[in-house]
Amino acid sequence: MAQLHSAGHWYPTVITLAIATVLAVCGAYALSAAGVLRPLPLRRTVLTAVTAVYIVRGVAFVPVMAYFPGNSITFWAVSSSICLAIGLVHLVGLRQSWSRLRRHAA
Repeated sequence: MAQLHSAGHWYPTVITLAIATVLAVCGAYALSAAGVLRPLPLRRTVLTAVTAVYIVRGVAFVPVMAYFPGNSITFWAVSSSICLAIGLVHLVGLRQSWSRLRRHAA
């Protein structure tokens, strides 16, 4: 990605913007569940999916490594640990607010 960016290719910019957009939407749903933002549609469904993706990414990195051979084992260990930690925090928050999210569904 860094080499493509250095060469002036558009791909890294578009991918980075797409990732940032997805993470912003995930954050908005988490803030909605916390009551900071207004209730968003399908909060429980979206937050369950986000939680599952983070946990799966954190746990199942070994099969994914084959698709990205340029990354070091340190990268995989650190990024997987971060994803797992975020997923577990989401899981705790989701469990704590599950019934409240159902009552106040949009």
